[in-house]
Amino acid sequence: MQPSIKDVAQRAGVSIGTVSNVLNRPDKVAESTRAHVLAAIEELGFVRNSSAAQLRAGTSRSLGLIVLDMANPFFHDVAKGVEDVATELGYAVVLCNADEQAEREDRYLRVLEEQRVRGVLITPVEVSSERLDALRRRGTPTVLVDRHDARANCCSVAVDDVAGGELAGEHLVSRGHRRIAYFSGPLSLRQCADRLTGLRNAVAAAGLDPDEVVDVVELPALKARIGYEAARPLLGPTGFTAAFCANDLLALGVLRAAVSTGMRVPGDLAILGYDDIEFAADAAVPLSSVRQPTVLIGRNAAQLLLEECDDPDSHVHKQVMFKPTLVVREST
Repeated sequence: MQPSIKDVAQRAGVSIGTVSNVLNRPDKVAESTRAHVLAAIEELGFVRNSSAAQLRAGTSRSLGLIVLDMANPFFHDVAKGVEDVATELGYAVVLCNADEQAEREDRYLRVLEEQRVRGVLITPVEVSSERLDALRRRGTPTVLVDRHDARANCCSVAVDDVAGGELAGEHLVSRGHRRIAYFSGPLSLRQCADRLTGLRNAVAAAGLDPDEVVDVVELPALKARIGYEAARPLLGPTGFTAAFCANDLLALGVLRAAVSTGMRVPGDLAILGYDDIEFAADAAVPLSSVRQPTVLIGRNAAQLLLEECDDPDSHVHKQVMFKPTLVVREST
């Protein structure tokens, strides 16, 4: 059985209140008494119940982070940024994977609220969520990560995905491509729709008709296997000459499909991804990609959340929008 604070007090021959002071207000306890209590703690192997203390004080040292798909390395880097800030300020991060399922996201939101986390960082399946709104109304601060909410009822940290799509389109058009396939996740996802808008904007700005140049391949999820299975039957000498993919995982799947059918990349097919995950540069053909500042996204989101937690009355919600950059490698 785990030793209790009462056991420590008995072993040290002091009151429970003295043990509590040693744990929480050591400056109020004489040095000799403090040393005696700490020795008893060491002998018994006592571990304080920080959760109970934090609940009594209403100051949890945990943050919830719900990501859309933990299989995507993009979210690994975002989580690293969050964890870096949390660690610096003495917080722990509870990481939850929604796996692109709204029901699973709702369940995690309920659990995190029950655990009384200090605040929640989330990449929601849908930006407009009644459970998220209710969570805010009940006093749990939230920050949207890699999402933007025009209602501005919370902080958000995102990347200008229209600009990212424009970078991709400008690059491919400048290379002479006039048949571009856009491999997308569900267009109900704001990022996917915005990247398509940017691509079409760039094509139009070059004096071309987006309806003639851009073919949209909408897929159910942003995963490499799905990109591979979708691309394989579409590739051929009379098809498109470039593929812009809504993330690098799709692009890696398209690259595998192209290589498996004997196509030369970029000679027969140029491939451009999005996110610039670590694996992009290490692919069989190093992948060109639109880079997002993933760790910075996580750091900024965590900082905004803790600012609101520490001073909710004077906190002003901010919508941070980073600009993406283009990284050109061998695939284009």
